[in-house]
Amino acid sequence: MWTACVLTLFPEMFPGPLGASLAGQGLAGGRWRLDTLNIRDFATDKHRSVDDTPAGGGPGMVMRADILAAAIDGARARHPDLPLLYPSPRGKPLEQAQIRQLAAGPGALLLCGRFEGVDQRVIEARQALEVSLGDYVLSGGELAAMVIIDAAVRLLPGIMGAPASATDESFEHGLLEYPHYTRPREWEGRVIPDVLLSGDHGRIAKWRRAQAEAITAERRPDLLENPSGKDD
Repeated sequence: MWTACVLTLFPEMFPGPLGASLAGQGLAGGRWRLDTLNIRDFATDKHRSVDDTPAGGGPGMVMRADILAAAIDGARARHPDLPLLYPSPRGKPLEQAQIRQLAAGPGALLLCGRFEGVDQRVIEARQALEVSLGDYVLSGGELAAMVIIDAAVRLLPGIMGAPASATDESFEHGLLEYPHYTRPREWEGRVIPDVLLSGDHGRIAKWRRAQAEAITAERRPDLLENPSGKDD
């Protein structure tokens, strides 16, 4: 079973949104499994401390390598085959192709950082893959972990009602997705494009492709400059 194991200081945040909608239905139906480990359970002092002041000085606190290593090793003892991901603003941008690979595997072990981050030595020693969701900073890694899990879970067999739903989405062919419309035919003076009501599937496919290319050129020209993700 596909498993997400989350190392966090706030296990009470889970499943959170992952307990609702498609992911929640899949979790309740046994199509994937969620395991959370409290990093503080691996602390060694009476205060359950997990952080300390940064070497070299500076603001904030840094999560300790020894505590995190013990937590990671404990998680790997339970889930030895899961790759270790560390959501971080300085990580490589996470792309849909990586999500597909993640969904095709056994699951993921996700390390949720807090404070100023984690000791670099544990990232290197435990071979954590740093991944970024975008050029912004969150209070901690939990929300990023939820995003990664949701993105992967929705691709698992039996989660989405129609398997084809995932094939026309943004990034699946190196393009952003085309616009969608539904009833009513006219709304506030705006009408559904005639081509979508023509019944001509060839024309509709061409229109959608043209719209996707135009939107991508306007909003994400970098995807057109680097078309390696295209499937056709």
